[in-house]
Amino acid sequence: MDRKPARILSIAGSDSSGGAGIQADIKTITMLGGYAMTAITAITAQNTRGVQAVEMLPVELVLAQIHSCLSDIGADAIKIGMLGSADIAHAVAERLDSFVGPIVFDPVMVATSGAELASGETIAAFDRLLAIATLVTPNLPELAVLSGTEPETSDTILAAAMTLAKRHGVQVLAKGGHRGDAEVIDYIVSPSGKYASFGHARIDTRHTHGTGCTLSAAVATLLGFGQPLTNAIQLARAFTYRAIEQAPGFGEGSGPLGQQAVRSLD
Repeated sequence: MDRKPARILSIAGSDSSGGAGIQADIKTITMLGGYAMTAITAITAQNTRGVQAVEMLPVELVLAQIHSCLSDIGADAIKIGMLGSADIAHAVAERLDSFVGPIVFDPVMVATSGAELASGETIAAFDRLLAIATLVTPNLPELAVLSGTEPETSDTILAAAMTLAKRHGVQVLAKGGHRGDAEVIDYIVSPSGKYASFGHARIDTRHTHGTGCTLSAAVATLLGFGQPLTNAIQLARAFTYRAIEQAPGFGEGSGPLGQQAVRSLD
């Protein structure tokens, strides 16, 4: 009998244009052989040029979606993305406090287009999610906010990631894409201070909408299949890189990735 797919629950916002959020997560989870489930936190009207409208869903409805999935099908891993409000962040943290399995938290604050997707109050509520997460995947602007530092050089990025990791007892994958260097270098840092780096050449493209969603969903899926954390990150980065390479070129702004075109991670 073939092995069942890993059950992955994505808790995130909906992107009407399909480039990021729940839609990117479903594509990623599916292409990596997982079974995708969702708890939608917000509905957005957006495209490659920006976010035109956002409507948060009631906390009770977000929790009901999570309960429906976990009480029946269950989950091997959970990915958390855009939460939309402090109330949702607190409620999700409380609901998942007893979850046994990997939790990957992508602390979404700003869309690729620059639209703000988390208020200061919501960001303050992230502390409770950091406390229960297995891995948090901030980009450099998010790392700056969460650590209270200015991560710009390799040394200061590592220091900021270590501060965050030790403060919350969480593994931190600090993503270096915002530096603009020819090589993109990410760092994985543990609460004990151990770290490793991953690098690849930057792809010269404007089609990067949903990169963070794709990477975090890929890591969650691979952890759900039982991959060790470092292996999961390496494979997830390879998948995301291929998806950027395979971007279909849609839209006039920051276009979506091509998750559905990725056939191999070799």
